[in-house]
Amino acid sequence: MRVPRKSPHIHVRGFNGKILFALALLAAFLPAAHAERIKDLAQVGGVRGNALVGYGLVVGLDNSGDRTSQAPFTVQSLKNMLGELGVNVPPNVNPQLKNVAAVAIHAELPPFAKPGQTIDITVSSIGNAVSLRGGSLLMAPMKGADGQVYAIAQGNLVVGGFGAQGKDGSRVSVNVPSVGRIPNGATVERAVPSALDSGGDITLNLHQNDFTTVSRMVDALNGAFGSGAARAVDGVTVSVAAPSDPGARIGFLARVENLELTPGTAPAKVIVNARTGTVVIGAQVRVMPAAVAHGALTVTISEAVDVSQPNAFGGGQTVATPSSTISTSQEGIRMFKFEGGTTLDEIVRAVNEVGAAPGDLIAILEALRQAGALRAELEVI
Repeated sequence: MRVPRKSPHIHVRGFNGKILFALALLAAFLPAAHAERIKDLAQVGGVRGNALVGYGLVVGLDNSGDRTSQAPFTVQSLKNMLGELGVNVPPNVNPQLKNVAAVAIHAELPPFAKPGQTIDITVSSIGNAVSLRGGSLLMAPMKGADGQVYAIAQGNLVVGGFGAQGKDGSRVSVNVPSVGRIPNGATVERAVPSALDSGGDITLNLHQNDFTTVSRMVDALNGAFGSGAARAVDGVTVSVAAPSDPGARIGFLARVENLELTPGTAPAKVIVNARTGTVVIGAQVRVMPAAVAHGALTVTISEAVDVSQPNAFGGGQTVATPSSTISTSQEGIRMFKFEGGTTLDEIVRAVNEVGAAPGDLIAILEALRQAGALRAELEVI
């Protein structure tokens, strides 16, 4: 009985450090696929977060705020805020403050968030503030795509970056000091209507399109809840008949998301990142019979300087003349053969034997695809 060998994990990095080459390998002989929960393969339709955005002022900075002469909107915002608090600033007065910064605030309102709950927010400078370290965000509304206010943000910033600047204009910074976070920095003021309260069928949307997985999910649901409980809508969506009572729907979904099934195998695909030289080959990739020869042409140019010096009685001048030597060599020309149905393990072994560099491997894969010998989709990102 022939026992298949396990594929080694191979990571090759270019010696010059300029090209990163990572070849992600999967075993050529995969073990039986394990079952996964529906909650890890799909999400319930309509159950998602919503983006929130706001504008506000950060105060209390240590002379690292906006230079108001170059950020007039900061002055305008400050005067508007003071006017709402009963402080009248003359129209012709523009405070030149360096401890205030105009910021954009963004967060995600999670599904089922209720008024009174808190969410984390990110605060980013939109002016020319050097750092937001030590600042406090004043009360700012956060709106959704419909223009309604869903949360109110306020609090002290946590900034991971650090920056310092000298009087001559020189500066040094670590990470990004102009962005900070406020844990639990916004309080929810309005709830988003839940898609589960509308009744009717519940839809499950796969994270990745796969007809095999959809078919197996329908079989698993029908096996658990009875024939006809689920039906496939397309290669991503499965519709499931659910109870109309909201409480019963929650218990029903708890059972649904914990059902296990074996998802379909990924398609045969080779991913090439042309910018970094990264190549990822899927386990289902096969190569038909083909012979490949690939070598590198090296051109070497050597420069030297010859000195021509006349004899003592010749009356001439000493002259330096350049001398160039050009040589070429073509090394590493080795042909290797792929047998029919070559597995991933054999592909990697053959490529490593000839010492192919990242650019060489990409050229080999493209040539195999053009020849019709690569049984996989070649995707360049």
